[in-house]
This record gives sequence, structure tokens and C-alpha cells, in this order.
Amino acid sequence: MWVLHTNTISSSSSFITTTTTTITMTTHYTSSSSASIKGCCCCLILLFSFLLLLSLAIILILVLAIKPKTPHFTLQQVTINSINLNPPTTVSLVFTILFTAKNDNIAGIKYTDSTFTILYRGVPVGRGVVRGFYQAAHSQKNVQTIVSVDRNNLLAADADSFVRDVTVYDRVELRVMGDVSAKIRIIGITSPAVQVSLDCAIVISPSKQSLVSKQCGFDGLQV
Repeated sequence: MWVLHTNTISSSSSFITTTTTTITMTTHYTSSSSASIKGCCCCLILLFSFLLLLSLAIILILVLAIKPKTPHFTLQQVTINSINLNPPTTVSLVFTILFTAKNDNIAGIKYTDSTFTILYRGVPVGRGVVRGFYQAAHSQKNVQTIVSVDRNNLLAADADSFVRDVTVYDRVELRVMGDVSAKIRIIGITSPAVQVSLDCAIVISPSKQSLVSKQCGFDGLQV
């Protein structure tokens, strides 16, 4: 009986020792795994930070090398499509505005839709839209919009003045205003938008059905 009891106690002690060793090994393994995971996370963060800084450096080098220039967007010509005057019921004028876009950069330019407001005596009387387009490097492109001015857009007093300008003076003074937004694309990378404000005072001749004079101002703004 005493021998059997002693063996039982010895077996229990061995089990406790083995269990303690196993727990110690498991704890050590868990700590090592946590340290490895933290190390991997730090490496990934450092890698992403390095790639981000490298991308910014490449973009900066490209910008400094290319030296982006503000795109030129000018009002080139105005052509009258139709005039219909039968006051006081009918007063209408339809004309086409031709714009010229010039890109002096060594990279392409992506234009967004542009809206131009036509004013007569300071009052908006028409609106024209130029759809967005892509322009290749070192190129020139013509785009146009059709504008319609009718009696519904003119005040009563302005309608009489408009008819008089067309029939008597053969001289209609208008103002064309709008913003043109463009982005330069460099090897798939798009730059911040560059906005060019166009403001032109124009005079058209109904008898000649063309532009007589223009005076334009431009303002380039980085946004």
C-alpha cells in the first residue's frame, strides 16, 4: 500500500511539472507571435510611408521638369446664325461663338464642361455650354457653342433697345463671361485643377453677321 501511494504522488508531481512546462512554452510562443505581428505591422507602415514619399517626390520632379503652363482659352469668332425681328412679338438672335484652346505643355490637358453667360446691358440674356474634351500636348483645338437670345430673356426696355441696335445702329454690344477648368495629365497622374476666367466685351454686326470687335481679359487661378 505504501509503495502504491508513493507512485501515485510521484505521477501527480510529474503531471504538474509537465503541465507547468507546457503553459510556460505556450506563453512564450504567444508573446513571440505578438511581437512578430507588431514587427510586421511596423514594416508595412514604413513601406507604405516610403512608397507615398517616393510618389510625391516623383510627382514633384515631374512638375518641376515639365513646368506646367496655364492653358490658353480665347474667344476667336462670333457668327450670327439667324435674326428674327418682328416687334413686339418676335425678337430673337441666334449666334455661334468659336473658342480656341491652346496647350503649350508637353503633357495633355483634360477640360471639364464650361458654361458661358451672355449679357446685354448687364442683364443675362443667354447661355452657352462647351462640353469637356481632351487636348493633346503642343496642340490647338477649336470648340464652339450656340447661343440663343429671344424676347423672353430681355426686359421690355432692353427689348426695344436691342431692336434699335440691330435695325438702326447695326451694332449689338454683348459681354461673354465664364470659367474654364482644366487638369494637366502626366503619365496617368492628374494635376490639381487650373481655372481660367474668361471675360470678353464683344460687338457684332447683324448686317455683316460677324464679329466687329472684341476686348478680352483673362485670369488664371490655381484651385
